[in-house]
Amino acid sequence: MDVTNRFTTTGYDAVVVGAGHAGCEAALALARTGVPTLLLSLNLDSIAFMACNPSVGGTAKGHLVREIDALGGEMGRNADRTAIQMRMLNAGKGAAVQSLRSQADKHAYHAQMKRTLENTENLTIRQSEAAEVLTEGGRVCGVRTTYGEVIGAKAVVLATGVYLNGAVIAGEFRQSSGPNGFAPATELTKNLIDLGFTVRRFKTGTPARVDGRTIDYSKCEIQEGDPTVYPFSYLSDAVPQAQTPCYLTYTNERTHAVIRANLHRSPLFSGAIKGTGPRYCPSIEDKVVRFADKERHQIFLEPECAGSHEVYVQGMSSSLPHDVQREMYRTVPGLENVRIMRYAYAIEYDCIDTLDVLPTLESKKVKGLYTAGQINGTSGYE
Repeated sequence: MDVTNRFTTTGYDAVVVGAGHAGCEAALALARTGVPTLLLSLNLDSIAFMACNPSVGGTAKGHLVREIDALGGEMGRNADRTAIQMRMLNAGKGAAVQSLRSQADKHAYHAQMKRTLENTENLTIRQSEAAEVLTEGGRVCGVRTTYGEVIGAKAVVLATGVYLNGAVIAGEFRQSSGPNGFAPATELTKNLIDLGFTVRRFKTGTPARVDGRTIDYSKCEIQEGDPTVYPFSYLSDAVPQAQTPCYLTYTNERTHAVIRANLHRSPLFSGAIKGTGPRYCPSIEDKVVRFADKERHQIFLEPECAGSHEVYVQGMSSSLPHDVQREMYRTVPGLENVRIMRYAYAIEYDCIDTLDVLPTLESKKVKGLYTAGQINGTSGYE
């Protein structure tokens, strides 16, 4: 490890790179078991930031949140503290397929998780970008940041989410960026390739956020929270009782006609997007093409947080140009006069081939190097 002309930091046994859902859990697990840990984030304002859906749990994912809780994790407790609606999905079916879903106040979720990290013994958080995983004799020995700081460590956990060489795409527009306007991480991928990793290019997307004051809710079906509220965590004494409703509406043939007429401008179909998309989260243009026999698709209108009018349009993820998006969204019942506050976009990012990873999530290439979350090719929040 060459430290010439660099400043060094010691005193940590582990460094976690990235402070999304996976990074926060990794850092807390290490610190709570007595390991001096440093958590690096590109921006402390993006800690546990819900870049896509403002929810926790749901079918299959709700089971994972419970498992995290059983292992002493924080996600379930944080979801309980910041819930604005709770629903048990598949309540009419057997217990094995029932799954809790929480609509979270996304700003409160971030703030509460940041507070938890700040107040955890053995854990330090810092705003900085990791540029290189340092090795010695085939084993991790630290991390170098873009500022030239060398941080010694016996173990490194990479939980980079969708930030590695992130690129936001909408129609003909393409920009190097992380989600929601945050900066991307542009140096670490080259280092991973140099270490022998096979790097893949994946893609995901997010729908528009619209002004709730411009929605005609009388044309939508109200989706109330459950009257009996169940917590995610066995350690939660109670969860907030305030239940903010969501609403259900549907696309129609007019929506599908707008999409089909503009497929030539969709980067998904023009070849501008090369990355592999998530299996269970297709864009609306992908759904219209793949399920051409369907006359409509469900759209859920979900509040982003208690203190804002922004509404998340679940089911209409898209990378179509902004002018097409505006026309498309306004074909949906209840959204005829809607104002878009944040347009939908796709995001491409680098991840690793998990054939390079052991079942323990330790790298086969470098001892002491672990990967967590979306860098392993999972879909988000899993």
